Amino acid sequence: MDYFLQQLINGVTLGSIYGLIAIGYTMVYGIIGMINFAHGDIFMIGAFIALTMFLALTAIGISWLPIILLLALVVSMLVTSAWGWTVERIAYRPLRGSFRLAPLITAIGMSIVLQNFVQISQGAKIKPLPPQIEGGITLMEGMRGGQSFAVQLSYLQMIIIALTVVLMVGFNALISRTALGRAQRACEQDRKMAALLGVNVDRTISLTFVMGAALAAVAGLMFLLYYGVIDFFIGFVAGVKAFTAAVLGGIGSLPGAMLGGLLIGMIEVFWSAYFSIEYKDVAAFSILAIVLIFLPSGLLGRPEVEKV
Repeated sequence: MDYFLQQLINGVTLGSIYGLIAIGYTMVYGIIGMINFAHGDIFMIGAFIALTMFLALTAIGISWLPIILLLALVVSMLVTSAWGWTVERIAYRPLRGSFRLAPLITAIGMSIVLQNFVQISQGAKIKPLPPQIEGGITLMEGMRGGQSFAVQLSYLQMIIIALTVVLMVGFNALISRTALGRAQRACEQDRKMAALLGVNVDRTISLTFVMGAALAAVAGLMFLLYYGVIDFFIGFVAGVKAFTAAVLGGIGSLPGAMLGGLLIGMIEVFWSAYFSIEYKDVAAFSILAIVLIFLPSGLLGRPEVEKV
């Protein structure tokens, strides 16, 4: 039981990171019906910007961790938001009226550009960051394999989970109670009718990309602090898993994206703990395939209604 509880904590932590990235996918799909395949690399850029800020602030003598974390988060959110806006203007807006495959191809092109830009500018080697937030609390102790085993909930895991809950609640409130949220829901239902009723569709879509990119920056900082190592390829791996989480939970549903992220994180962690770690990705994608066979719209998704 103690080992299971420890893996549950680890799975929820990893799933929280996937869920934040998945929200970006599901927001863009919900409003324009297309997948932003450059979103994972925007997450990667957020992690690199956060690392750069850590190193730069430490080099100039700033050592108080809360200030470093706050500045790293704000700067990475600003930079990734700018990238999100750029992707929408270059890869999506000019091709919005074209056939559906064209924006996807340009988004993949933007993904490759971002990967190679970071690889050239930062190098292909893994970039480490020493642990910044240490310590935690011991929930329970037991025996495993003849040795004592303690269930630990680290302070960093508590911060990641708490911040994810706060952001999820905040985004739900934004979508349901603000003018921007109403505009997004109107564009999701019918962009032409929303434009006729006075909604600035281009602005709403751009802000949706910006919001998704800002969330990816938060996930990038969490990933950097949690694992302590990043490289230019983490965006592809995490992006594919977050996209899987969005589809599993129901693409277009914010709670579904978070639920899918938590499920993918727990599947990975539990499979690695009890079976072979080499097949953890196979397990996650197999669960996705099984769920979609019986629930084609995902766990919390709604069936798409064709407008005539």
